[in-house]
Amino acid sequence: MHSQFTGVEGRPMLGDLGYPFPNGTHCIGRLDHNSEGLLILTTNKKVTRLLFRGQKSHQRTYIVQVYREVQPETLQQLEQGVVISAKDNGLYKTAPCKVTIISKPENLFQSGWEYPDNIPQTWLRITLTEGKFRQIRKMMNAVRHRCLRLIRVSIEDLTLEHLLPGEVMEVSETDFFEQLKIEEYS
Repeated sequence: MHSQFTGVEGRPMLGDLGYPFPNGTHCIGRLDHNSEGLLILTTNKKVTRLLFRGQKSHQRTYIVQVYREVQPETLQQLEQGVVISAKDNGLYKTAPCKVTIISKPENLFQSGWEYPDNIPQTWLRITLTEGKFRQIRKMMNAVRHRCLRLIRVSIEDLTLEHLLPGEVMEVSETDFFEQLKIEEYS
């Protein structure tokens, strides 16, 4: 599903969920079409600026399945920052992040074809404080591991909880700002 309401014909979009979104609802921190997970929708136009363009960095956590076994030195490279491609054919060194190897998650919704367990793969938990375009995929390519699956599980303390794909959970404005650790009127 595309994380937008209009513009992509022939592909499912947010408006296809059948949920009565209020007028003016828009996405914060969109996901590319082959990524999954937490998507924030709001009618508050200041949230993007407060969350992603403000003075304070906010943590985003992802569960990532990559091709091949990840070695400790690769984890260290990722944690210290790697050089990825950026806008205008430039290069960018990613900010330090936290990366850990985890067991294959058993509670994630499976959609479509799944890589067989006999294909060498590693599951990672990656926590970033920045979100460049396709950053995790580019980071994994920089250390020679193809990203097989990418799931955003949280932004600060706002988490997927037990939501299934396509489910919507309303959060009170007070809880929303508290869980995202942003000042409502900054």
